[in-house]
Amino acid sequence: RPHRTELYQDIPPTCWPIVYSPDYNITFMGLEKLHPFDAGKWGKVIDFLKEEKLIVDDLIVQAQEATEEDLLVVHTRRYLNKLKWSFVVATITEIPPVLFLPNFLVQRKVLKPLRTQTGGTIMAGKLALDRGWAINVGGGFHHCSSDKGGGFCAYADITLTIKFLFERVQGVSKATIIDLDAHQGNGHERDFMDDNRVYIMDAYNRYIYPGDGFAKRAIKRKVELEWGTEDTEYLQKVQTHVEGTLNELKPDIIVYNAGTDILDGDPLGGLAISPQGIVKRDEIVFKAARSRRIPILMVTSGGYQKRTARIIADSIINLHNLGLIDKELATSGAENPKVEQMLRKCSRGLSNLSLQ
Repeated sequence: RPHRTELYQDIPPTCWPIVYSPDYNITFMGLEKLHPFDAGKWGKVIDFLKEEKLIVDDLIVQAQEATEEDLLVVHTRRYLNKLKWSFVVATITEIPPVLFLPNFLVQRKVLKPLRTQTGGTIMAGKLALDRGWAINVGGGFHHCSSDKGGGFCAYADITLTIKFLFERVQGVSKATIIDLDAHQGNGHERDFMDDNRVYIMDAYNRYIYPGDGFAKRAIKRKVELEWGTEDTEYLQKVQTHVEGTLNELKPDIIVYNAGTDILDGDPLGGLAISPQGIVKRDEIVFKAARSRRIPILMVTSGGYQKRTARIIADSIINLHNLGLIDKELATSGAENPKVEQMLRKCSRGLSNLSLQ
């Protein structure tokens, strides 16, 4: 019988299925700046969405931290114990000075944000089924598998989300991962290597990290891109292969790994997609999902330039303007005193569990 979890809560219908917590952001004596990743990008996305009056705090679903018991649904205890060594976390996050910090600080300042984002992805998986779509403003740690982290990914949030759904939600037996981060998603590929319930499409720069030949065997639809691939070719390939993926198998849920490291100038991605190309890419994926009435969960994954937060926000606004994410919920509702009390519950989360 599945363990008792705080991650599958009843969420009031007034909340947007957009999951976030201020705890996502990593700030620790400037050490986070030693990695090219913008460790505060998640909060910036939310700030841009607020500026555009798309959301207010009370309409956001507050992410909860994944507990050790939650993580053990996928991770081995041996792996979780390894994270109690600062040098292991320094290797995974690629921030060498973390090696010299006491582990209690590493847990609180580095791993807790990643556990909270992981909890957010798991919560968003259930929300996507309930509402037709959901966005976790963080997550997408696609280089982490059950027993190995890497590439800034310490927890396998994509694998966890799908395993939670298979275990806890009746009628969910097939999932499709559409991974459009610039890097190969070797973590979830290793986890689902022999699991026919999961169909993986992965489009990535063939020449960069991780180059995991073993994991590639799990990819059902592989799109290997050349250095400097630009919008026209990229979007045509995304359109063709997303449609092909969903025509081949209609899943019960799509997990969409929407990395922005495909952006032109990204120091790690090696592709040359414009901001408008990224917005169009997300639109293609959501249109394909919504036209087939397949629930879709989007996670934000990689992106190593300061301007990626603005692009993610612009993409979410575009999805809203096109009606691909529900229009019924307006921010004006937050100003209505009759619903204020209900709205506050979004941020607090509810204690009663819909599923045990």
